[in-house]
Amino acid sequence: MLSSVLLTIQVSAAATLINIPLALAVSWLMVKKRVRGRFVIDVLIALPLAVPPVAIGYFLLLMLGRNGPVGAALQTVLGIDVVFTWVAAALASAVVSFPLITRTVMVAMGGVDSRIEMSARSLGAGPWRIFLTITAPLAYRGILAGILLGFVRALSEFGATVVVAGNIAGRTQTIPLALFTSVQTGDDRAALQLAAVSVGIAVVTLLTHNWLLEKSRLQAA
Repeated sequence: MLSSVLLTIQVSAAATLINIPLALAVSWLMVKKRVRGRFVIDVLIALPLAVPPVAIGYFLLLMLGRNGPVGAALQTVLGIDVVFTWVAAALASAVVSFPLITRTVMVAMGGVDSRIEMSARSLGAGPWRIFLTITAPLAYRGILAGILLGFVRALSEFGATVVVAGNIAGRTQTIPLALFTSVQTGDDRAALQLAAVSVGIAVVTLLTHNWLLEKSRLQAA
């Protein structure tokens, strides 16, 4: 059980780290730049929420497998396989949790007063400086809340992970997969322990998430 818990935290942390720069960049483009094709990008952001996780895992398997474009390139250049490793589990969790992080960050950035940003722009500040010194600091609680929400979603990922990473004890068996195995084998004690650990981690993360959101609302008011 300990190995599953540690692996779950490792996978969830890696998935969140993958998502942070992508979510910040996409949110900034969507909220502050009003890019063309915004409707299509918005649909693509939300797509992992609507598609079954198993389908996402299958798509990743096609991409990352030895016969897939990404997997074949990695095998040829670096001689490594990604599928059925914890890295594949992290990628699957990143794809599934990406919309939750991005949506929350978009709301946080949208709550920043554009007049402050315009004033900085009129004084000669560039986009990067405005983002780093104004947008991100003013929206940081919402950004942290989005990161935590994505992290807790990655903790519970099952469908995509089991397809692209498998259920290998000690290598890719996260808490949801270990819980599934315990239920299948009739090990109720282990199943209850894993469920309790999963709920405990999720509750702590969600309480922190809700506290940050409440602080953001009070700041905006």
